[in-house]
Amino acid sequence: MASEQPSQERRHVAANEARRLVKDILTGNGVPAENATIVANGLIAADLRGVDTHGMNRIPSYMERVRQGVLDHTASPALTHVTPVVAQVDGHDGFGFLAAHMGMAACIESAKTYGIGMASIKHSNHFGMSAWIVQQALDADMMSLVFTNSSPALAPWGGQSKLIGVSPIACGAPGKDASSHFILDMAPSVAARGKIYKAKRRGEKIPMDWALDAEGRPTDDPEAALGGVMLPMGGPKGSGLAVMMDVFSGVLSGSAFAGHVTGPYDPSKPADVGHFLLAIKPDLFMSLDDFRGRIQYLYDRITGAEKAAGVERIYFPGELEQLAQKEREEAGIPLVQAEIDALNAEAEKVSASPMVSMS
Repeated sequence: MASEQPSQERRHVAANEARRLVKDILTGNGVPAENATIVANGLIAADLRGVDTHGMNRIPSYMERVRQGVLDHTASPALTHVTPVVAQVDGHDGFGFLAAHMGMAACIESAKTYGIGMASIKHSNHFGMSAWIVQQALDADMMSLVFTNSSPALAPWGGQSKLIGVSPIACGAPGKDASSHFILDMAPSVAARGKIYKAKRRGEKIPMDWALDAEGRPTDDPEAALGGVMLPMGGPKGSGLAVMMDVFSGVLSGSAFAGHVTGPYDPSKPADVGHFLLAIKPDLFMSLDDFRGRIQYLYDRITGAEKAAGVERIYFPGELEQLAQKEREEAGIPLVQAEIDALNAEAEKVSASPMVSMS
């Protein structure tokens, strides 16, 4: 069972310092500076939004995959236009952040002219938190869909062994300002698998309804959960969404699918992850101001809805993460000492300066 450790003290690190450390580790391992900046920005965006499971703590596992030769740290993705509105990106087994950034940029450019742009991405890797790619579209005043597949973690509904991934579905639409942007980024499981890795790293237990162990029993031990299966949200509905991610991201792209994606913590072979990205120009049927106003109206209706007993506030999708970002931009990103030590160990390997905390 997971150890009964007391809550560990958090130390706070400024976002700029976290970016500096991640970039230094990446460039020290031979990643081109421009590529390192894209990866670091994507990781720290997750930490700022409170999605610590997909932030800088992924660096040690990424670097291990680099050392094992299954993640090509020098690779840059290649883009091919299939039609004026459809692009394919070959990630060349490099960082998923690079392939996704290139793919969404192509989607945005197509959408500016034709109203819509699509990119299918093959031979990629883990790209962290999907919301940073949604934000890339929002920064260009675009709506978006962001799909990816992932390594086996869920059993198909009615099954007992891992076959389909806990593959996030994400989408976004611009509001009147950042506070009312619509950003949905969710896994089809009860909880993201990264939360289980985080609990294991911190010596914490997990809720009993997140996963089953190898014998099919509910467990609060993250290690046992990782040896078993994640539980889908909504039973067959969550399982169906996970299959949908595999169809759009894996089957369509030509990447691995049907249980053949390699996990980001498995350094044995290339991941071969697939992604599917879509950008839509929101002023196709009305002015952009009218569209933003309608999103604002939706925001006001949702957050102003009559509250259930015991509920203090209703949040719009993505709003909690936006509030977390405002707080962490001032107070810093919280890390436990074990996480800082793991990052500093990677820095030491390439003679980079260790992380300096705020507290």
